[in-house]
Amino acid sequence: MKIKKAGILFISVIILSIGTLRADEGMWMLPLIQKLNIKKMSEIGFKLSASDIYNINNSSLKDAVLHFGGGCTAEIISKDGLVLTNHHCGYGSIQKLSTVDHDYLQNGYWAMNRDEELPSKGLTVTFLDHFEDVTSAVNGAIRATTEPKAREEALKTVSDQLTTKAVGTNKYLKGRVVSFFGDNQYYMVITKTYTDIRFVGAPPSSIGKFGADTDNWMWPRHTGDFSMFRIYADKDNNPADFSKDNIPFKPKKFLTISLKGVNQNDPAMVIGYPGRTNRFMTSYEVKETSEITNAITILVRGVRQNILMNDMVADPKIRLQYSSKYAGSSNFWKKAIGMNETFEKLKVLDRRAAEEKSFTEWVSADPARVQKYGKALDDVKSAIDGRAKLQVILKYYMEALNSIELTTSASRFGPKAEGDSRDPRVSRPGPMTTPADFYKDYNSATDKKVAKAMIALFKEKMAETDLPDFYKTIDADFQGNIDAYVEAMFSKSAFVSEEKLKAALAGDKKELENDPAFLASKNISSSMRKYNKDLEQYRSLYAQGQKLYIAGILEMKAGQAIYPDANSTMRMTYGKVLSYSPKDGVTFDYLTTLDGVMQKEDPKNWEFVVPAKLKELYNAHDFGQYSLKDGRMPVAFLTNNDITGGNSGSPVMNGRGELIGTAFDGNWESMSSDIIFEPSLQRCINVDIRYTLFIMDKFGGAGYLLNEMKISK
Repeated sequence: MKIKKAGILFISVIILSIGTLRADEGMWMLPLIQKLNIKKMSEIGFKLSASDIYNINNSSLKDAVLHFGGGCTAEIISKDGLVLTNHHCGYGSIQKLSTVDHDYLQNGYWAMNRDEELPSKGLTVTFLDHFEDVTSAVNGAIRATTEPKAREEALKTVSDQLTTKAVGTNKYLKGRVVSFFGDNQYYMVITKTYTDIRFVGAPPSSIGKFGADTDNWMWPRHTGDFSMFRIYADKDNNPADFSKDNIPFKPKKFLTISLKGVNQNDPAMVIGYPGRTNRFMTSYEVKETSEITNAITILVRGVRQNILMNDMVADPKIRLQYSSKYAGSSNFWKKAIGMNETFEKLKVLDRRAAEEKSFTEWVSADPARVQKYGKALDDVKSAIDGRAKLQVILKYYMEALNSIELTTSASRFGPKAEGDSRDPRVSRPGPMTTPADFYKDYNSATDKKVAKAMIALFKEKMAETDLPDFYKTIDADFQGNIDAYVEAMFSKSAFVSEEKLKAALAGDKKELENDPAFLASKNISSSMRKYNKDLEQYRSLYAQGQKLYIAGILEMKAGQAIYPDANSTMRMTYGKVLSYSPKDGVTFDYLTTLDGVMQKEDPKNWEFVVPAKLKELYNAHDFGQYSLKDGRMPVAFLTNNDITGGNSGSPVMNGRGELIGTAFDGNWESMSSDIIFEPSLQRCINVDIRYTLFIMDKFGGAGYLLNEMKISK
């Protein structure tokens, strides 16, 4: 297939002078590397050309990096489609494959041959084919629209036309038009997705999740956060559903692994799929994020997680059922805590306000700018102020009431509402799943405790007029006793188990329509639709103000290279291996070793249990080819690469493009990094590839996998 060369520049104000640009900041778009980045990269020690990294006609590093499961990144490390990502990225898939008798999360797993590789139902990986600048075409289609709905329809029409043209007759490619810089630029992203992904192996959670919540977002870190999968394809190397006839995927490019290790100031590059940043966020949004979004997340998730953890510790079956749910919840809960802490310490709101003051002065200096950008910040502020109450209400709905699994399952699997053409078994709130998948990981007794706590907390925080209608039932039929209402709902509902649901689905539809959990779910959904509809006016006003503000910033900063916010498209960030000082008198080294694992060991605390075999290897100094020159075993290292959620699992490469580690976390002192970059503090935490291979080989006994890798010593 002949590929048209992607467009490069889109706004004339973004020019190429990068003399003052910091090498550590920026999530850069791959088609722009030649013009924006490669000179600076060469100056700090990279030996790569721009085409080595991104090339649409020949293989390049971008072909070895993939979007893993839609929310993480991974890399291909062998000629036979072997994939490396984080343990926490593979966590959900590993949990689905696990049972109490075969608990791959708790005990780990390694396939000793291809036949033992386990199909991972629902897991996909997606490759980037190429980017294409379509800003001109999109702007031409939407320029004449004035109403938000008309604009949305025009954008969809032109996007469909552009993707159809770009993909042509290739049934394996997909295209989507993606907005950048607050709708000031648009790119077509062409991708290919594989669906036959098989689990190859991972260490036990005592290694892959060592330190758990306590060490999450912290340095020094000693977590072997990795897992391995393999892509399978049909005989022509194309995507195909699972089949015993499928064969290991043959990649265009796989990464060479370097065992040379890392040193302070070594060049380091990360390519991945960062999810979302808000580097153009205003002070009004910082306040909203801190006082509404983060505050409610911290409060509600803290209550629910305590309930889950108590039950998980008490029962191995519940621990397995809720491990993935708990991990996903607690990760963002702790991030919200850290973000609010760093907002205050780094004076993020004040710094944003100062930037807005400079912007306003720049606008006011020219009548033409006043005409063009004068209302931008006022529109953003009006939208934020106007939506504040609605944001509080909807956030409590999402965090509290939508965390009750009984009612969300009733919404997902219950009768369709009148006029609702969606399949209730796949299109309801929550992850796409079947009843069997859902109930495998559901415990009604635990959920009942959550329901009592969440319904009570919601009532405590909401005005009477903002409560869904089932609270009237609580008052009328249960004299306001929430616990009694929940007990009755769980005892009478068909949605408490797969068996009861199957029986109900085979019976009278009216019974399900009158099911107490289904009625509660309808009340919740109806209320949320109302509040979301009320938000529409503020969404349009905010989008209008944000677009103008970002366009103005781009013009004001003409002469600087500027990167767009992360939006789950492939990006590159470059920098160095680098230690840091979080506070006066304290300096953190850039490297940790297995010594630290042993120092943290606490057999009485599940977060810091060390496997017996790992201790045996440590005591025998049996580290093979993976140790440092001084005989110690490296575990993790730091770089100053600019990353965020979604970069988990991203390859960390040296100046020659060889794999030296896998990114898995940021550090506590820079938890506001999605909003503002702090160069002296922001660090990327990475699993050293030598620790990954040591655990796979020496601990896991899967050294045969080395035979398909390309290793540089």
